[in-house]
Amino acid sequence: MPTAVVTGAGIRLGKAISLALAEAGYDLALHVHQSTEGADEVARKARALGRTATVYRADLGSPRGLESLASTLREAHPAIDVLVNNAGIFERLAFEDITRERYHRMMGINLEAPFFLTQALLPALRAAPGSLVVNLTDIAAERAESHYAHYTASKAGLIMLTRALAVELAPQVRVNAVSPGTVIFPEHFDEAARQAHLARVPFGREGTPEDVARVVVFLAREAPYISGQVIAVDGARSAQL
Repeated sequence: MPTAVVTGAGIRLGKAISLALAEAGYDLALHVHQSTEGADEVARKARALGRTATVYRADLGSPRGLESLASTLREAHPAIDVLVNNAGIFERLAFEDITRERYHRMMGINLEAPFFLTQALLPALRAAPGSLVVNLTDIAAERAESHYAHYTASKAGLIMLTRALAVELAPQVRVNAVSPGTVIFPEHFDEAARQAHLARVPFGREGTPEDVARVVVFLAREAPYISGQVIAVDGARSAQL
């Protein structure tokens, strides 16, 4: 049975992606930081489908936490078919209020963790034929939006990391990014903010976690010649000026 590792698997997109991969036939290695209840729920559902599922807890913003997770995963899963770098943080903050601590935390989780976790798991990825890395980015990484300088910079870096690794790790490992648009509003958005965002989406609605999860499964199961791509899941929002 193929194995998929998903970071940030206990909530939101990570939870939907994990469930979709289990339904597609993958055993699961589920990473969480604090959302253990959600990951335990995913694991139960995956086991009901006949898959194996294990939950691993680690702070990816800590080098020690990341190294511990990578070591445990390598030992438990000598071959990894899919790695989904989904874990991330999101913060709205004026540029002048972004401290070095907040900046480094953002970069550490959103960019450095995918970089070094992929590097650490590379032997296991190379041991699985046709393996895939999927990085979760954001359409805002290529289109500036006020009050998210450190967040958008981290996601822009992740897009270039995707392209760089697709070239360097070919043909053994494919590397792609999935870039959601308005999919699951941030909790701090009030109704006015939600409607303002929806007014810019040609589909006229927000996307669902399942919309994103389907693309990840497509890349894993149906797209052996697709690598180095950033696939927007945004209801055509990024297609307009």
